[in-house]
Amino acid sequence: MAIDVTDASFENDVVRRSEQVPVVVDLWAPWCGPCRTLGPILERVIDETGGAVVLAKVNVDENPQVSAAFRVQGIPAVYALKGGKVVDGFIGAQGEAAVREFVSRLLPTPEESEIDRLVAAGDEPSLRAALERDPDHAGAILALAELLIGDGRSEEALELLARLPESAETRHLAALARTGATGGTLDDIDAKLEELLDRVKDDDAARQEYVDLLEVLGPDDPRTARYRKALTARLY
Repeated sequence: MAIDVTDASFENDVVRRSEQVPVVVDLWAPWCGPCRTLGPILERVIDETGGAVVLAKVNVDENPQVSAAFRVQGIPAVYALKGGKVVDGFIGAQGEAAVREFVSRLLPTPEESEIDRLVAAGDEPSLRAALERDPDHAGAILALAELLIGDGRSEEALELLARLPESAETRHLAALARTGATGGTLDDIDAKLEELLDRVKDDDAARQEYVDLLEVLGPDDPRTARYRKALTARLY
């Protein structure tokens, strides 16, 4: 089943989703005749994968940011993402045989399917087995790091997280590991932030701990914005 994606939902529905399953992005417009020919073929072929591949449709007229990100010069334009990165694509309408070949290249190999099964199991032995097969598997690293943090093995968690490029998820987990905030909470966090605030300008360790505590609070906590402003005032 195809999903309609917008500029606002692209990060979550395409980039992040491609960490778990290949996502095909169909850039189209209502006035584009070849798009109307290609669209049903993409939908039919991808639907036959039973969820192993996801189709995301983007109306370029209504979503200029996505179009700019792909540097679209003509439509239909089709791109495949895996692990947050573009791995394949084509421009212009294609016949069903070409589309089937394109989609088949995205399907997981037996080895990749086994890794996905292990990651889905979610227990420590399974996650370690997945990383033996693919040491840089983002899903396995994040899941295992979270387990290790909950078990108090923060140093090992931080070593694991260092394998991945920095992201919102890695920053949050690293902050939990460094602060010891299992479950995402700390006692007297306000008092600790106030105490650290007096030292952030000249003490690198204090500044890192302060930033980590804000990560633990998270962007939805109303205190986060207030304490970030206080940090900026002290630093500048």
